[in-house]
Amino acid sequence: MVRPMFERAEFSMGTDYAQRLVNAALPYWEAEAEIARRFFAGDPSQDQQALWLRAMIWKELNPVDGYFNGLHRELSQLAQQFDEIDRTFSRHEFGDLLTQLSEEFQHYVAFADVLEYVLERPVQVEDRIQLSEEKNLQALRKDYVESGSALQRAAVLFTEGGGARIFREGAKLSGSELQIRIAQAMKRIYDDEKDHFLEAARQVNDQIKSEQDAQVVIDAIIAISRQRVQMRSEMFSHPIAPAELDGFIDRINDDIAAGKAIETV
Repeated sequence: MVRPMFERAEFSMGTDYAQRLVNAALPYWEAEAEIARRFFAGDPSQDQQALWLRAMIWKELNPVDGYFNGLHRELSQLAQQFDEIDRTFSRHEFGDLLTQLSEEFQHYVAFADVLEYVLERPVQVEDRIQLSEEKNLQALRKDYVESGSALQRAAVLFTEGGGARIFREGAKLSGSELQIRIAQAMKRIYDDEKDHFLEAARQVNDQIKSEQDAQVVIDAIIAISRQRVQMRSEMFSHPIAPAELDGFIDRINDDIAAGKAIETV
């Protein structure tokens, strides 16, 4: 069942373009959430739990390809720039980057701890896996970053995280020890990332100067978001048939077009 969507009065973006960017991504973000809901409600096996956790810890150590190149390389590069603080490198920018990298690593730690509980053994390097649809997603985003326009590059950052929807859903879990552990990890990431898309939408909006610009961004958002849904579906062992998933996305698009209200983040 499609859940109610954003209520415009509660979700004030400040501009029509920003709201349109969010509306373009929302059906796919909610599809990611529905995939997670179905998965956790379906009594997944130990192997299925391990699979999504193994894929997740890989993702946490390897943020958007083309913007970031693995946390270890980003940390190394930041350390090399330490002497440039208050010279050529703003201390505020340095601090923001350091906080961002630290958060990403703590997200890895949170999910790796849950995986260790599932596997009943220490996590090993080989446990981190990049699934095929994640490879496709990384290739798409990297192409936009390296060969696309500034607007398309902005769309890549806007779509990162999928509006934190799977973390919103995972944070609701309760019951078994494993579900409690998953919920705690999910809530930590949700609290860190739930508002990221708001700021990203405003930043992208500042780059849009015409209707043509807006369409370029929206097209990129939809392309990336579609691939994100494929990535989440594979990660969570395909809990929804493709045709049903397409219908879910279509119904949310219809609700948006009809001006129906949606819950905020």
